[in-house]
Amino acid sequence: MRIMIQLRPTPDLVAAVTEPGPSPSTADVAGGLPGVELDPAFVPVAIPRPLPRSGGDPLSLEQPLDFSLAAEDATVLVRGTISDDDLAARVALLSSLRPDVVGVHADPVIETSLTCGGDAPVGDWRDVERLLNVAALSAEGLDGSGVALAVLDTGINAAHVARQLGRSVTLDAERSWNPSGVPGRPGEFDVDHGTMCAFDTLIAAPQASLIDVPLLMSRRPGGSALDGLLSDAVAAFAHLRTVLEAQPAESRALVINNSWGSFSPRWDFPVGHPGNYSDNAAHPFNLIVASLDRAGADVLFAAGNCGRECKDGRCAFPDRPIVGANSHARALSVGGVDVNGERVGYSSQGPGRLTARKPDLCAYTHFLGSRAFGEAEPDSGTSAACPVAAGLVAAIRTQWPASRLSPAQLRSLLRRTADDRSEIGFDFDYGYGIVDTAGVVAALRRRAKRVA
Repeated sequence: MRIMIQLRPTPDLVAAVTEPGPSPSTADVAGGLPGVELDPAFVPVAIPRPLPRSGGDPLSLEQPLDFSLAAEDATVLVRGTISDDDLAARVALLSSLRPDVVGVHADPVIETSLTCGGDAPVGDWRDVERLLNVAALSAEGLDGSGVALAVLDTGINAAHVARQLGRSVTLDAERSWNPSGVPGRPGEFDVDHGTMCAFDTLIAAPQASLIDVPLLMSRRPGGSALDGLLSDAVAAFAHLRTVLEAQPAESRALVINNSWGSFSPRWDFPVGHPGNYSDNAAHPFNLIVASLDRAGADVLFAAGNCGRECKDGRCAFPDRPIVGANSHARALSVGGVDVNGERVGYSSQGPGRLTARKPDLCAYTHFLGSRAFGEAEPDSGTSAACPVAAGLVAAIRTQWPASRLSPAQLRSLLRRTADDRSEIGFDFDYGYGIVDTAGVVAALRRRAKRVA
């Protein structure tokens, strides 16, 4: 089984991992772990320690938290493999023989949220542009200018996106990032799932600066070109934290689109095991998601394509398929509707595993847009709905950075203004409803008057 090992090495090693410059190697941090074949290509990642505010319970994650990367607080993550034979005993032995091991966690396969079925597109991206009322956003000066929008996926082909949009695209190559062992230049990857996501983010935020993170191009033994490992997502989020913290505090704006998830429990530890990912808010990736939210980033995840009516064939969770960070309380979980406002049958229903009230809301999908998969193929799945919503968030951030409107406040605003599709409030099909630009703009105007 592939695992992530969380260690508490000496403070000087922790500091070397957290500081800019060359990082210590996996062998420097974790050499000699019994029974583990370490991955030397994986660069150790610092995991911030959650700290309660105002004297809260130090063991609870269900409270306001700060996150510390100080050498005396942070831990360091490496990855490797361990034999599946008598796995529980091997993990217990590892922890008993090395007191610096503070956790052994699942490193599940993560895959793109493609769609099932071959239904024709319903409308096109101009319909989505109209439904999002992009003209009204533009009139308010909300076009994504100056906003960093990270697409964690299979890489972006910026030239293709520009051709399909009929306008130029801003790609931030300097702040883009590749997982270890993934070749390729930012914005020059093959046209695929990540190109679709990039296109869809720019419908509402045409002037946003794309950060290309080809997370799902990482390779694992026996893996395909469209899946990776959660440990690479941990490293990607650690990189994005440095991007965020380098921005001026008063204008901080980073939107992170994640159209991927974990579909099978066979890559995970059982629910209740301390190393479990699907249901465990203390898993390192779930902690690092919370730390990015606290630092001012907007984190969005696709709800997934495990809806009861049209389930993706890879969906292996028997129930509650919105798992792990896709159901995180501090992330926006996005389901899918077509341009007629009808929920698409593959959009995963709640309750979520980390947070019951998931998805948060729905955005548009199954429309003709990027043509990433062919001239007549739709941008589909919650994979498309998520970047459509991310683009709206990026548009809002043009004038409303995290210093004016925190990620939590923005999530609340989006939920409160959503077009309710159920009889009474929240439901597990649509969440709080479909994103409603007119409601968002009106709420922002009222907020601006109150704080003026």
